Amino acid sequence: MEHTEDRKVMIRISGLKKRYRLGRIGSGTLQGELKGWLERRRSGVKAPAAGKRSIFYALNGVDLTVYKGEKVGIIGRNGAGKSTLLKIVSRITAPTEGTVDLYGRVTSMLEVGTGFHGDMTGRENIYLNGAILGMTRAEIDAKMDDIIRFAELEDFIDTPVKRYSSGMFVKLGFSVAFHLDSEIVIMDEVLAVGDMAFQRKCIDSLIKTSRDDERTIFYVSHNMSTIRQLCDRCVVLDKGKVVFNGDVDQAIGIYMGAWELMPTEVVYGPEHRPADRLAGVDDRFTMEQMILADHANSIFHRNETATLDIRCSAREDVKQVGFRFEIWSEDGSKIATSMPRDYTDFSAGVSTARIRLPMSHLTPGRYSADILAFQVKGAGYEFKVDGVYPGFTFQVEPARDEENYVEWNHKYWGAVRLDDNTMELL
Repeated sequence: MEHTEDRKVMIRISGLKKRYRLGRIGSGTLQGELKGWLERRRSGVKAPAAGKRSIFYALNGVDLTVYKGEKVGIIGRNGAGKSTLLKIVSRITAPTEGTVDLYGRVTSMLEVGTGFHGDMTGRENIYLNGAILGMTRAEIDAKMDDIIRFAELEDFIDTPVKRYSSGMFVKLGFSVAFHLDSEIVIMDEVLAVGDMAFQRKCIDSLIKTSRDDERTIFYVSHNMSTIRQLCDRCVVLDKGKVVFNGDVDQAIGIYMGAWELMPTEVVYGPEHRPADRLAGVDDRFTMEQMILADHANSIFHRNETATLDIRCSAREDVKQVGFRFEIWSEDGSKIATSMPRDYTDFSAGVSTARIRLPMSHLTPGRYSADILAFQVKGAGYEFKVDGVYPGFTFQVEPARDEENYVEWNHKYWGAVRLDDNTMELL
């Protein structure tokens, strides 16, 4: 076993490349190549010259080291190489170049039913997976009841798994991976198949494990909330290369594109108004431009207030208009809404509304705000007259001079900081 800075290396990836030829599926066997040749001959289609086939690198020089006990998230857009990386690490696919060294027993969950034999029962598949990991029958028996109970499959455990639903597959697969004695767990986003209650149970179990277990987890997900809760390090892949490796919040910011703050002056156009957000909206009232007043950039301290001048045009008089800000975090979760305290009558023509948006409850991080303009019509009924998505992106910095300042931990405390509670001795 290797050690770096007193930490045991569990996964070492060096110079990893995976190359494919577009427009051609290589069978890798003599039988497959002969079959392809016969089909081309019958159809009269010529095989393309080797030099003319486009080369595509799903992975292009990945270097990565994962240490014992680390929970490493892998994120990136579709086609970035995430699943290819996990398949190579799991020994399902061979690399074109480079090496992957594993220093421990591995359990992989890359798709529903990975590692299961369809004609065997759930119980028999548990024994099979345990045996592959090198466990004795007595060791598996000691964990059997826990595996079945966690998977919620007491009534189906002696049924062949080919009769399981996809959700049942996931429940058994996760329970096996979680309870058997593997030192490295490799997971693609298979939990998305399970029901919400089971997903929550799995995530809670993984989070608990991440705090008091030395198991190493390699996890691909598009759920940034889960990545933030579970992982202590995150890797961003783009076009087969590692573009970031480090802090989880920074990685999510890069993946979500939240590091690109809007300028202090924004002209709202069609790109800010998706068609599916404009249902029921007419052109009587339009937000045309936003100017950030009294601030050189869209970076604020927690105790500051953003002052936005929004230029609006009205085709006719529009009475009782207010602006609502819906705040989104970097992981794509709606975390807060700022409601209008005042409603204003707009006359026909061009007007500018000055809006003040307090930052007092937002913790350090990057945010975006959708701006919705509503007209109030009798008995509090609101009618949306315009909306921009997003209308404002900004960053909140810690106010280090504030009383009782603490370095905020998003993973455990969230994106909103409420007013501090008070205490007195009675």
